[in-house]
Amino acid sequence: MEEDLYTDPLLAQFYDSASQNRVDFEYCLGMAMPGMSILDLGCGTGELAVGLAKLGAEVTGVEPAEAMLDIARGRDGGGLVTWVQGDARNVRLERKFDLVILTGHSFQVFLTAADQLKLLASIAAHLALNGRFIFDSRNPDFEALKGRKVDDNIRSLEHELHGQIEMWNRSDYDEDSRILTYENGFRIVATGEEHVAGAEILYTKQRDIADMLAASGLCADE
Repeated sequence: MEEDLYTDPLLAQFYDSASQNRVDFEYCLGMAMPGMSILDLGCGTGELAVGLAKLGAEVTGVEPAEAMLDIARGRDGGGLVTWVQGDARNVRLERKFDLVILTGHSFQVFLTAADQLKLLASIAAHLALNGRFIFDSRNPDFEALKGRKVDDNIRSLEHELHGQIEMWNRSDYDEDSRILTYENGFRIVATGEEHVAGAEILYTKQRDIADMLAASGLCADE
């Protein structure tokens, strides 16, 4: 969770470019109501947290990477959100929330069952009575190829600061450990400057997630 991909300011500026067409964001925005208290764990650059706040929700965003929070605070509407630098495994805000969200592959950055249980304990500690927690995790039993090569997925798009950039991702999945090791790369076309960094995520079986939820006092309703 101390990966350069998230903590290096030079890489953080490309994060939103790599995270477009977020169906999970749309789903969470559809759950928000004015006055609802929402905790966004692993809020990243704050795009979703700000979107929820603009709908009238009271939002707190927790993120371990200061480089991400710097971008979040500077967003249009960033002042509507309470930003907290902290680790989702041990953060304690001494209050409860109607909704706790953990989007993207945030759940998967915790590479051991022990850390996943610490995370779920944090979530249980922050859920109000009848509160809801929503998250996602990739399915290790999905049979399609999980690894990628650079040549398969180079994309070109416009960046608001750097103009045209090229982006790519390469990854390798280990069936035994269920850990995906990946690398994201960004190239500024005008200068040829490249920024590349990698990270790891864990694929956890649904039955194991269900067992951990139950052990944490959480009940899966869907």
